[in-house]
Amino acid sequence: MIREQQLTLALFYCQNVPESEEANRQALEEEFGKSIRLFPIPCSGRLDPVHLLKALERFADAAFIITCPEGACRYFEGNHRAKKRVERTKKILSDIGIEPERVGIIIGSKEAPKTLAELAKEILKKISQFECLNCLKLKVPKVKEFDRPACREAQ
Repeated sequence: MIREQQLTLALFYCQNVPESEEANRQALEEEFGKSIRLFPIPCSGRLDPVHLLKALERFADAAFIITCPEGACRYFEGNHRAKKRVERTKKILSDIGIEPERVGIIIGSKEAPKTLAELAKEILKKISQFECLNCLKLKVPKVKEFDRPACREAQ
């Protein structure tokens, strides 16, 4: 009998997302257990590609960010910065042979705002199609210790 791997989502979110207070975060973590790790941030624009990549490297099978609605960022353009950084991260993942869809962004809506719990459930459903990232057999080329020209010259 093959046991199905449980996927883990790293979810970074702007603290302006509706119902994203500490009590709501704890309730979500209790409901989903190890399948979700929540990271509140003061502004989505503070998130850097390295944060998403580190989450994927260390524990997550997918990393997403939820921003405040466009035009509603209290730091003016944080959600625009986050969008550019997610695109940069997707490019990096694509270049190293990992599905870029493992990283994503959800920009909140002014007209029909959704709670943190609703958005988290949508993302978990979306990532359920992926294999466990740690289970993938990625082909990483092996580099010999003194394979580079600069290293040969130093010998």
